[in-house]
Amino acid sequence: MEDRVTVSDAAALLGVTEGAIRKRIARGTLSAERVGGRVWVYIPPGTHGQDTGQPAGQDNLELVEEMRSRISYLERQVEEEREARRRADTLLARLMDRVPELEAPQDARQEDAGEPSAAQGEDTRQDTGQDVSGPQDATQRRSWLSRFFFGPE
Repeated sequence: MEDRVTVSDAAALLGVTEGAIRKRIARGTLSAERVGGRVWVYIPPGTHGQDTGQPAGQDNLELVEEMRSRISYLERQVEEEREARRRADTLLARLMDRVPELEAPQDARQEDAGEPSAAQGEDTRQDTGQDVSGPQDATQRRSWLSRFFFGPE
């Protein structure tokens, strides 16, 4: 036989809030009836002192400990990812600093071949920034990497 109790008594018996009892009534997991403006909840036998929808006492402690261990694991993961990103940013900065060094040997080879370097080619420009010596050949063009990171001249 089910016990007929008020909402507040049902909350105390099951160890939950009155709002939780009302939600269970609305979902249909607990049966109830309204008599004279008062809501009566029918509690199945054997459920007194335990929450039918959530883990009880010791289970809650285990759940809390499980969640703490997961949180600490995720915090470690985030810190490792931050460190990896710092390393990647450092490597990228070092590579960006080396871009002019990598282009310098190309300019040195041009001078050895008797071709004008980029610095000498600038003397042929007028105030408008246009090259009056004609179109540049492939050896005088800036690399795509330089144009990508530093823009066109």
